[in-house]
Amino acid sequence: MHSSTEQSRRLRAQQNEDWQRPRYHFSPPANWMNDPNGIMEWQGEIHLFYQHNPYAPIWDNMHWGHAVSEDLVHWADLPIALAPGSGGPDADGCWSGCTVNNDERPTILYTGVQGDWAAPQNQRVCLATSRDGLNTWQKYAGNPVIAHPPDGLDVNGFRDPFVWREDGQWFMAIGAGIRDIGGAVLLYRSADLLRWQYLHPLCIGDMQDASDPWTGVLWEVPQLHRLGDAHILIATIWDNDPLYSVYFSGRYRNHRFIIESADKLDYGDRHFYAAHTIVDSRGRHIMWGFIGEGRSVAAQQAAGWSGVLSLPRVLSLQADGKLAQVPAPEIESLRRKRHRYVNIDLSGDSADLALDARGDALEIVAEFDAGAADEIGIKVRCSPDFEEETYIFYQARPKQLGIDRRRSRRRPASEFSTDVKTGDFELGVDENLRLRIFVDCSVIEVFANDRFCISSRVYPSRADSAGVAVSALGQARIVALDIWTLAAIW
Repeated sequence: MHSSTEQSRRLRAQQNEDWQRPRYHFSPPANWMNDPNGIMEWQGEIHLFYQHNPYAPIWDNMHWGHAVSEDLVHWADLPIALAPGSGGPDADGCWSGCTVNNDERPTILYTGVQGDWAAPQNQRVCLATSRDGLNTWQKYAGNPVIAHPPDGLDVNGFRDPFVWREDGQWFMAIGAGIRDIGGAVLLYRSADLLRWQYLHPLCIGDMQDASDPWTGVLWEVPQLHRLGDAHILIATIWDNDPLYSVYFSGRYRNHRFIIESADKLDYGDRHFYAAHTIVDSRGRHIMWGFIGEGRSVAAQQAAGWSGVLSLPRVLSLQADGKLAQVPAPEIESLRRKRHRYVNIDLSGDSADLALDARGDALEIVAEFDAGAADEIGIKVRCSPDFEEETYIFYQARPKQLGIDRRRSRRRPASEFSTDVKTGDFELGVDENLRLRIFVDCSVIEVFANDRFCISSRVYPSRADSAGVAVSALGQARIVALDIWTLAAIW
């Protein structure tokens, strides 16, 4: 296993006492991170690349950070893979992209920016390769390999290449938006990764379609994947606000993708962004997302770090075409002390039933018989007097699951987000509610019945806000409830 650099170990040690900083979700040693990009498996290890500002905990100076893992859980920090050049096509940032294995030569294709990052004419595709097993990277002398958007196409973005091999050729999808029409993915083809031919839009959205989820004016970080006999197209909807990632189920024929259905990947919106998926050596589709902050820039600067990676999620398609997401089983290696509860009846009189399990780094696996209850919930990061709490709840009417963080922080201030996020979620006939909840200091990830996800950020002000409680409005029953404390990964 690789060892982290001395500098990264020192930076992490400096922030060990920050009790808002997650312990088992990946984050850089310090400063800013956003999109995961270019993740690849190489010689039995998973190499993680990510958008990184190594100088400050703010969105700026985009580099490619780099870490490596043998088990998807524990990571070693490696030196920065890509940094902006001087006066070249990536002088103002090395932005998101992908990594491919080109005849045993790892190759990065990324968005280089020179000038105003938001102007599509300043976004171009660049290439870099490694000759020493992904330790160092050499940029192609002829960069950019795609210098500008297609002629005659009025786009409002041109970034985030995703490349795959098909029928002996390379294909590239680029995130874009066609002005006054909607988000789009543009398709290119190449024989050698250097000379690219524009074909046509792989897929175009409709910004006038108000159905949920709205697909916006620009699609970022697109990815096309085959799951079994079907395909999904993943994209992130960018329109300043809201920001969220979606997946489209559909048909991929003749190098075009036809949308049949759409849904959000995670109902935490900006708290699960820029999803990135790989297929590992076992054939699993594994996805990560960027979990952004829920606090002000000033608070992030004071902390010295910003941004976290989600836990790895294994994807599959259900019989109804919906996407199933479950945490990678490797995460279970972090389980330590366990509390177990079975066959506990709940009613309106047992609201806020405090449990003896406590902690700010937990995994909770719960199964409820919803019975006739109007609402069932689990509260985490609770203070003993419940002045602070974050409430994860299911409502039978109007059939929603959500996270209520209005009481997540005492004396809420403008620099911390405290709201309610929900998404439509309906249990089938005689189906129990199954929740898997990960609490990691300021991060919460929730998986419901393997088909619904919602993530969030909370920042309790009290050090004793570490309790767990259950509640119900109406009659329900805890079938089984397991709570583990989880070990840190560093």
